[in-house]
Amino acid sequence: METKPYLIFSLHNLRYGIDATLVQEIFLLPELNPIIEAPTDIVGILNLRSQLIPIMHLGLRLGYKMQNCHLSDSVIVLQWQDLQIGIIVNFVYEVKNISPEVIETNISYGRVKESTARFIHSIAKLDADIIMLLDPEQLICSASVEDILPVLNRDSDEIETFGDRPQLKEKEIHLSDRESIHKYSFYDLYYPQVTPQETAIFRERAENLRRQAESSDFTGLIPLAVFGLNDEYFGLDLDVVREFTNICHVTQIPCCPNHIVGNVNLRGEIVTLVDIRQALNLALDRDRTTSKAIVISFNDTIAGIPVDEVFDVMYLRPSDLTPVPVAVHSANDEYLRGNAPYLEKMLTVLDLPQLLSKNSLVVDEEI
Repeated sequence: METKPYLIFSLHNLRYGIDATLVQEIFLLPELNPIIEAPTDIVGILNLRSQLIPIMHLGLRLGYKMQNCHLSDSVIVLQWQDLQIGIIVNFVYEVKNISPEVIETNISYGRVKESTARFIHSIAKLDADIIMLLDPEQLICSASVEDILPVLNRDSDEIETFGDRPQLKEKEIHLSDRESIHKYSFYDLYYPQVTPQETAIFRERAENLRRQAESSDFTGLIPLAVFGLNDEYFGLDLDVVREFTNICHVTQIPCCPNHIVGNVNLRGEIVTLVDIRQALNLALDRDRTTSKAIVISFNDTIAGIPVDEVFDVMYLRPSDLTPVPVAVHSANDEYLRGNAPYLEKMLTVLDLPQLLSKNSLVVDEEI
């Protein structure tokens, strides 16, 4: 039976899929421009290489209470007929070919379906994962009375309990009418705790997306995931990155060296977390907790690298990569590919497969 490709992503710790043939591009969330007179799930507009793209907050569209955006959120740009629209999600994973045999289309809830059910046309069962498959036409084109009501002119008590709309009382933003939204920035409305460093990253992303691409040929560019460790920037080749994930529960492994943090259950797959800070001559602070990891895969090795934050995905020109200065040469040189400018600082580009192999950081044997 013929399979169909779906892009799999997560939102509020649930997994969703959407027809992969509709996906135009994917990038990390940039700074957006709020616009008046838009449906309340359209949180802003983006200048994408001279084309204005409305950006939908998928959580609001599906009926979730408003939650702040995050630096690690992604935007998926979809093409539906003559319309391009971006949707904000938490993490993008991979494209999976799903057979109709594992898709359930007639789910009985035992009651009248909730209003958001029209956005989910079926549910797929893939091993340990339950994936809700979205109906793009309903998601993008369907409207309701709530979509066009000027809800921001309600008093604070009403807004606080209005389940699928922004919790303005919590953010201490009180708008007297819908048109007042232009007085507030993207950060006021959707990321009030943003730091100056995060603001710079959001704006850099927006500027990079705004620039007219001289060529769509990325040949020769180095694709990197940019992450932070101990307040320093590092770059990792995207070719070895399988996914970004949150760290929930870690199972300790007895009799292991300090760099082995433990195991996590990643959708039924046991992945070992390997702390690379010591190999990078960074302080190994056990009291410093992290909630994010980059899952890497190369050869037969799969491991999770705990990081403080995933900042960006970028394409680096080889000419921007400079060798490690002679003055700081050390035994680490063989897995440091060089330095490159990033915002107002420098990032260090790692050869992670080399680092893991040379330092024997991955524990293969069973304990």
